[in-house]
Parts: sequence; structure tokens; C-alpha cells
Amino acid sequence: MAEAPVGVHVVDHPLVAHKLSILRDADTPHGEFRRLAREITLLAAYEATADLPTVPTEVRTPIGTAHARRLPSPEPAVVGILRAGLVMVDAVLELIPHAAVGHLGMYRDPTTHEPVDYYAKLPDRIADRAVLVVDPMLATGGSAAHALSQLAEAGATDVRLLCIVGCPEGIATVRAAHPDVPIFLAALDDRLDENRYIVPGLGDAGDRIFGTV
Repeated sequence: MAEAPVGVHVVDHPLVAHKLSILRDADTPHGEFRRLAREITLLAAYEATADLPTVPTEVRTPIGTAHARRLPSPEPAVVGILRAGLVMVDAVLELIPHAAVGHLGMYRDPTTHEPVDYYAKLPDRIADRAVLVVDPMLATGGSAAHALSQLAEAGATDVRLLCIVGCPEGIATVRAAHPDVPIFLAALDDRLDENRYIVPGLGDAGDRIFGTV
């Protein structure tokens, strides 16, 4: 496993390691793959949201008054990079049910390997929200960097990127374009191969999530 650079956080947890071992297995069926991707996202998102801003409040309990903290308004937003990011959006919504949801649709050109837009819909007041961008794979980094640029153009400033598996090349691309955006990974793998897939990786996340080829 490659060493994580500054600004990159790799979740080190026995449950994540165990679930990743099954997720990577080429024989894991797509239903199980989808469930594991959601569970790993839940565990990793807990780490990625550890510094979300909160505001003080008071809550009346059955016994008295408690001094507590809550997420401020407007609520955080989770933005999924389509299509593979959908399963991660669902997982984050289990953790933050009131989060606003955005979608950025893009695909990787098979020749240039550059992202091509086909859809964009972001929540209102995006500049006032903490934003978690989710995509299972941080491979070349082109799609993630492009998504972060779209959010920056929309005014978002408090942004985090959460992926399940990443590699040094993808991290370098994102860090070069958005050095202040923290990156959270469940695993940091070795490199890209000649086809721009992560090694050892887990294959095409979208195809494995949705059972397509």
C-alpha cells in the first residue's frame, strides 16, 4: 500500500479492512458488492464528517436541560458523481438523513480518459453548506477534480472528497487542482495500469455495483 500524502486520510479500521477484502474479490456477486460498498461508505463517512461545524443548543430531557450541539442550517450536502456514486449517496443519507443531495453526471472518454459532462444538479445555497463529494474510485482523478471545480464555480468552499479506493495518480491530480480539499479513502492502492484502472483495485465499480458489463 502506498503512503498517504498530507491532506489524504485513509480509514484504518478492522471492519473496513474486512469488508474491503470481500469487496475486492472478483467472485463477490453484485448484490453483495453493493451492500459492502454502502457499509464501507458508512464507516468512512463517519471519519470524513468528523469536523463538520456544529452550533450550541439546549435540549429539554425528561430530567432537565442538556447543553448540546447540532449541525447548523442549511444542512450539509452530499454530491454523488454518477453513476457509481449513487450507492455512496444512499449510505451517507443513512448517516445524515436530512442532508441535501446533488448529482454530477460524467463519463470517462475511452480514448482521452477525460471526464465528459452529461448532467449537473446541485442543492441551493451550496456556498453555505458543508459538502461531501462521493465516488467509489479515485483513479486518474479527472472526474473528481472536475466535480470539485464545478462545486467551486457554484460557490462551495467547505468541501470534502470521499472515495472507497484511490491511488497516487488520482490523488496528485486532485491535489494539484484543489490543494485545500481533504481526501478520505478506505484504501490507498499502488498505481494505475495501462488502461487507467487502479491496481490491485476492485475492477469497474459501476459495473460491479449495478451488475452491468
